[in-house]
Amino acid sequence: MKRLLITGATSGIGEAVALKAAEQGFNVIACGRNQDKLDSLAQHPNITTCQFDVTDEAQTRAALASVECDIALLNAGTCEYVNVQDIEPAMFERVFAANVLGVVNVVSALSPNLRAGNRVVFVDSLARLLPFPRSQAYGASKAALHYMAKCFAVDFAKQGIKVQTISPGFVKTPLTDKNDFPMPMSIEVDEAAQDIIDGINKGSASVYFPTRFSLILRCLNLLPEFIQHALCLKMRTGQ
Repeated sequence: MKRLLITGATSGIGEAVALKAAEQGFNVIACGRNQDKLDSLAQHPNITTCQFDVTDEAQTRAALASVECDIALLNAGTCEYVNVQDIEPAMFERVFAANVLGVVNVVSALSPNLRAGNRVVFVDSLARLLPFPRSQAYGASKAALHYMAKCFAVDFAKQGIKVQTISPGFVKTPLTDKNDFPMPMSIEVDEAAQDIIDGINKGSASVYFPTRFSLILRCLNLLPEFIQHALCLKMRTGQ
């Protein structure tokens, strides 16, 4: 059975993928900060756990020093929105620490044990495609993550290590439950988890879901910038 390591496995999408993948025959290494949640996941016969905080480089390196996996799903992350009347640099630091530097910490810790045939899967977001209102921190972090993943795909290719990117739209999780705006075409977390597993199984370089919503955003991303700006400005004024 393939060994699938998942960061951010103690809630939301990560937890759903861990449980569903374990049910479908993967040997899952569930990683997260919440020891109680990890203990609960460990009750499944196909799940082992690893407790650490991805934003702590030393802790991450120590926790993953002897871990080997066939697929690493880099899912841990967070989302906060900007108030342009009170811009908080510390909030940008928190978001980038989890969504970008946390991923770097995990890749760095795993890289000595990565072998030809292994895969590294980066979870970014469809939010990176357009200048959405209040998304300066989250959208920029996910855009940076996507770019970083594509660079890793080039550099890891020589070692026979494949890189995939996963770009979800709105998924109903405890994180998005905090959103105070409409979330068009949002999907349940179990559906998102299956889309991720299907994408991993297919080996697609880039995975987007939900299908219809992702197609709309990818098409809008191709429009001239002034049209993108006008569309997103309407979203802002409509709030």
